[in-house]
Amino acid sequence: MKERSVNEGAPVSFGEKLASSQAFATLFRDGMGLVEETAAYLDGPGRQESKKLERSAALSYATESMRLTTRLMQLASWLLLHRAVKEGEMSLAQANKEKTKVKLSAGEPGDPDAIKALPEKLRDLIARSKKLNDQVRRLDANIYAPSIAPDHPRVGNPVERQLGLLKAAFETDGR
Repeated sequence: MKERSVNEGAPVSFGEKLASSQAFATLFRDGMGLVEETAAYLDGPGRQESKKLERSAALSYATESMRLTTRLMQLASWLLLHRAVKEGEMSLAQANKEKTKVKLSAGEPGDPDAIKALPEKLRDLIARSKKLNDQVRRLDANIYAPSIAPDHPRVGNPVERQLGLLKAAFETDGR
């Protein structure tokens, strides 16, 4: 006879499961890789490319590289917090308190004409960082979405809600 788990029938914590998933591990690896790639570019080839730009384009380069660096540092902070949850170094509730210091804003879009004048590699890094930012923001919204209390009357199938959360977390919007 099969023994029943104490938590059987209780809703699964999406946030706790997601932080330890393979999908998060991939997101973490890709995000931290983008941070390293960007740092290497800005300290090397990017610095050389910026010196060749005309004055207005050089100003745009400085502005957009600062936005890029800021965005990536915020994303790295979020990823490191949630890796700590995965590693058991902190609870999801502790991460939620700490993440108030992390700003996952949509960010300013920047002047499209000025961005067109930037080197191709910088434009690529900006686009990839915005895509990562969108993924992390969706994931964050799903991890910290209020859950249905066990005594709350449920509307519809709870499995459908979990599937909807998973779909929202991993869908791409074509960017």
